[in-house]
Amino acid sequence: MSTGTATLPAGTGIGHVHLKVSDLERAIRFYSGVLGFEVTQRLGSSAAFLSAGGYHHHIGLNTWQSRGGPAPAPNATGLYHTAILLPDRKSLAAVLRRVLEAGIALEGAADHGVSEAIYLRDPDGNGVELYRDRPEAEWPRRPDGSLAMGTEVLDLQALLAEVEQVSLAARMFRARNNWSECLTQQTQRQNGRKHMTNLCIEKQNCPDRGLRPDTCGQC
Repeated sequence: MSTGTATLPAGTGIGHVHLKVSDLERAIRFYSGVLGFEVTQRLGSSAAFLSAGGYHHHIGLNTWQSRGGPAPAPNATGLYHTAILLPDRKSLAAVLRRVLEAGIALEGAADHGVSEAIYLRDPDGNGVELYRDRPEAEWPRRPDGSLAMGTEVLDLQALLAEVEQVSLAARMFRARNNWSECLTQQTQRQNGRKHMTNLCIEKQNCPDRGLRPDTCGQC
């Protein structure tokens, strides 16, 4: 471990994440079919590489040691989540729409001041954050100029309204007016962090089985 004062150049970034998965085809259906990454290369039936925008790969998937394996235990060490940065709010809304229409449960949604974020899990139980950054000029700051990030409720209906096409996901969220008393705004605490969610849905009358009714424990 370095104890010196050397720092990385400003252009340094995290180029890709490589995940061990149980079922390669299932993982590809999630990362490509739902989220929208393109498959750039496959290594037979054991590995695949995916990217956005023509890059060689942002995500690697392999079953070399994990084919048919279980999801990691919640109390195990490892990756907390992979954060996927979308270029703008409309792009975030579009991928949220695809996630909801695929019946994938959200674990949370938050406005952090500097960003707006959606939280979910991939088919292998790995945490995924989908987010867009606000322009730096809009980041909340304290009087001394330091960042003042927070966690507030993200209005998913307003986010979905960014997508021009009236989708199934948008209709489902609008339908909440008929059973809004069962929707609550809750804080989920995971590993010391909190995410605000408004996805509590009454079990018997929920028109959208894609959103888990047990996420807040109130129904």
